[in-house]
Formats: sequence, structure tokens, C-alpha cells
Amino acid sequence: MVKNYTDLAELMIGRNASIRTALSVIDRHRLTTAFVVDGDGGLAGAVGENDIRRALLRGHDLDSTVARLIRRPTVTVGPDDGRAEVLDLMRALRVSEIPIVDAKGMLAGLHIEEEIVGMPELENWAVIMAGGRGERLAPLTKDVPKPMLPVAGRPILERLVLHLVGAGIRNIFISVNYLADIIEKHFGDGSKFGCRIEYLREDTDRPLGSGGSLGLLPDSGYRSAAPLLVMNGDLITAFSVREMLETHSEYNAVATIAVSTYEHQVPFGVMEARDDALVRMVEKPTHSWPVNAGIYVIEPDLLSRIPPGQLFPITDLFTECLQRKERVMLWQLRDWKDIGRPAELAEARGQM
Repeated sequence: MVKNYTDLAELMIGRNASIRTALSVIDRHRLTTAFVVDGDGGLAGAVGENDIRRALLRGHDLDSTVARLIRRPTVTVGPDDGRAEVLDLMRALRVSEIPIVDAKGMLAGLHIEEEIVGMPELENWAVIMAGGRGERLAPLTKDVPKPMLPVAGRPILERLVLHLVGAGIRNIFISVNYLADIIEKHFGDGSKFGCRIEYLREDTDRPLGSGGSLGLLPDSGYRSAAPLLVMNGDLITAFSVREMLETHSEYNAVATIAVSTYEHQVPFGVMEARDDALVRMVEKPTHSWPVNAGIYVIEPDLLSRIPPGQLFPITDLFTECLQRKERVMLWQLRDWKDIGRPAELAEARGQM
């Protein structure tokens, strides 16, 4: 079951708190550690069950303060660190809780094994496209849908779900088609991942494409009041969900497209000329372009423009927006990897 805490303050103690108070916090919330904060909310340290046990054996009583027991936390993470990576860190270090500390040293939240405490929930919904056959990765995708291929011991789609949950998104829709039962069995209703998951089911004989499956949202009776985050289900990324959503709102865009940078180096010396006279020589220049990273924010009103029951690429939706002279923004993505080809998947798995 997912734990629900209403207030991060319930899990914090001050430097002068008693051992009894620390034990009460640990016991009430089934933790192994109580985290100590200064008056301004800065993380001062941690007091664990073992620290308290040793103190009691040395003669401290329950009304003694924890001041002498405070130690540095085993590890801390930042607000944008991915939930999947944090869970892997927990497993590696054999810890059950990891504090979230912001750039100012303030305790912003707490990762525990079952949930994230203190991170505000976003009203935005996320839609993950996970219905493709992944034919370029055959035979790996013969019995496993591409988004469920493992990277570093965890399915790609699970990494995406955990990353969204870590950012505060609690309502996730997964568009499924090929081998949908494998995805649905793995994620269920989403409760064990800290979210609510619904499925947009395409007809197996009529794939709808990256945009067409979005039309299943209103068809199923779902109406969102906030911008939707839409993304492909085969990406390795730790992008800042909140930053992208904030950029979209700041510029009053109808859609925002995350882009990565593709660079190509010309393998020859290039001659620049004017009227057939040499002006400049450039040795093996490199050119770069923004490329579609498969992550989008769209206004919910755009869903009404998707033709029902038809194959419809999401890029056609953006083309229509441009034709209407509506604002479509680009947002630079710094951490992104597509695994559409065997070499890219091998690289993501650390095999190259």
C-alpha cells in the first residue's frame, strides 16, 4: 500500500528533541531514521534507530536530547534526482530513507521505499506512449514490448513512471497495444509505484500512432484542466518535469516540444566562397540542429483536434498549431537517450 503523509514536518525533529521524541517519530511512521533540522528548515543531520540503541546502552535516558547523537546522513539527493536512481541507491547502500535537499540546504522532502514525502503533487496528468512493436529491436521485442526492455535491472517504462512520480505527477495514463497484457500486469493500478495508472487501449489491428491514442482520453471520459505531459515510452531521461511545465506556462504556449541537440561533423575541409573566390577554409566543421526528443506538453483543448479512430502522428498536431499561428515552444533537454536501435540500447545498458 502507498503511504500518505500530510506534512513533512511530522517526520522532522529539532536539535534539542528528546530521544523519546525521535523514537516516537521512527515508530509512528515506520522509519529507521529521524532527520534533524535547524530552525530555518536546513538539514542538520540524522538520528537512527541504531544510534539511539547504542546511546541507551551507554546510560542515556529517554528524556536526553538527541544533540550528541546527530550524524551526517548516509546520502542526500536533490529535488530533480530520479526516483528510479534513488531506489537503486537505497538498494546499493542498504538504507530505507534518503532525504531530498535543495540548493540552499533545506530539507525539501524524503524518499522512503514506499513513497516520497513532502514533494508537492502536480495537477498535471502524464500520458506515456507504450504501444509500439519495436520492430527495429527484434528479436528482443518478440516476447517483450520495447518499453519493458530492462536497462540497469529495471524496465525502461518503470524508470519513466518512477521519474514522473518523483516529480510530483500522480495521474499517469499508459497507451498500450502490442503485448499490452505484460505492461498492465507489471504496473497494475500504479499503487505500488506511488501513483494512479489508467490504460488507453488501442485496437490491436488499428494502431493510432503517437497522436491518435491521445484521442482515447476524451473518448474515455477523462477531462484535464491542466496541461498534459506526453512522452514516448522508450526514452532514457532524467529531465526536469517541473521546469518544462513551468516554461510552457510562462510563454503561454499551446504546445512545448522537448528537443535534444544532434551534431554532425563534416569529414572534409570546407571551402567558403563568394563569386567563385575563396573567402575562408574551415577544417571539418560541425553543425548542430535541435531534434525532437519525444516529450511534449500540450494544452488539453488540443485533444479535440485529434481525428477519432485514425492513425495520427502527434507532429501533425503541432503542424496544425503553426498553421493557426499559435505559439509552439522548444525546450532544451540536457539528459536524453533514445533506444530505438540495438546499438542505442546496448549503449544505454553500458555494453558499448
